[in-house]
Amino acid sequence: MKRFVLILIIVVLSENIYCKSPINSVQTTVLYHQKLNDSKSYPELIFNHSAAHYSNDGLIISKKDELVRLDKYYSLGERFIRYHAKFSDNTIATFQSNTGDFKVLVNLREHLLSIESDPEISKKIEFVNSKDEYILEIYHTYQQAKVKITNLSTGQYTEIEAVNDGPGGHGAGVINTGFRVGMQHDYYCFGLLEGDFLLVKQITVLSQKNDLVLLLYGDSITEPESYFPTDNYGESWTQLIMNHIKGKSMSSGRGGCTINEVLIRIKNELPYVKSKFVMVTIGTNGGNSIEKLSELVEYILAQNAIPILNNIPCNESQTHIEVNKQIEIVRQKYKLKGCRFDLVTSLNQDGLQVDKSCMFHEDYSGSWGQIYHHPNVKGSIQMFIRTLIDIPKIYQ
Repeated sequence: MKRFVLILIIVVLSENIYCKSPINSVQTTVLYHQKLNDSKSYPELIFNHSAAHYSNDGLIISKKDELVRLDKYYSLGERFIRYHAKFSDNTIATFQSNTGDFKVLVNLREHLLSIESDPEISKKIEFVNSKDEYILEIYHTYQQAKVKITNLSTGQYTEIEAVNDGPGGHGAGVINTGFRVGMQHDYYCFGLLEGDFLLVKQITVLSQKNDLVLLLYGDSITEPESYFPTDNYGESWTQLIMNHIKGKSMSSGRGGCTINEVLIRIKNELPYVKSKFVMVTIGTNGGNSIEKLSELVEYILAQNAIPILNNIPCNESQTHIEVNKQIEIVRQKYKLKGCRFDLVTSLNQDGLQVDKSCMFHEDYSGSWGQIYHHPNVKGSIQMFIRTLIDIPKIYQ
């Protein structure tokens, strides 16, 4: 009877939108949830049907080296995925990003749980077996990755953590040896590497916060957790802003993306987490147009949020000048506020030539050349101060 009650409690907690921690009370919100079986279809789960099939118990993967992809694009800085799974006694299963920048292995052959960083981080999981079912949770909290596996029959669990310590720059511009963990870009995937089968019964994606004051969107400039050294990550511009907000805030940055990707993921995130203000800093990688910026603004307004459209910081190729002209047109069109990040990252405070002392130096000799467009501590502090001038309402 006691064992039945324990199982019931754990299952209820695993499905509940509001989850309690013994240390902190953390309110989460569900971004995606499905209990899998053969009674319905799940078009968002993409896989080779010769490798896996649905049963009454869930999705059974029996072919090696084939991934199942959840076709929902997320980049929230504070999110996690929860799998309800069962393994064969010889299973080696992977739970990873579609880009392969982050991988978790559950290895029943050697009874190991590991994050496939370099070097690998792993821990023994002697309590994991083929008889019981498990909850596997994979957290992304800016620079921190955490993995937790819990036995639903006994309540035993193990956690491992890793912190992404960025290099600052690149090549000759590197200022820190760093430790690469990965940002879990962009789509959640899972599959069987070795063994008879992997059974996935349920998938839930959650945000670690909701009902925000501020949600920030952008590209790598809004994702300093990927390149900032951990020692001064708290002085990155996104963290400086969020740490001064009176209320909850979060960022959703993705290196290398354009407005096209922002338009996709904002629809998977904003309607669920909800935010009073939505700040967008996009265009360094091209792709902007007045039409797309207008579409983005109108979507944010339709979610009963207040759009903030920032100028992008200066860069070495001066592409920011034309990008910011378009952004200003759209700001005027919708009577929006925005921060002039270009002014505080330029040599003469005029938004023209980049002040290299405000940026990390990225040395790509032989290819892209010398890149200066990711704000360092100096640039970040100046960008934060500028928000106090241009958009003080976010702090009220």
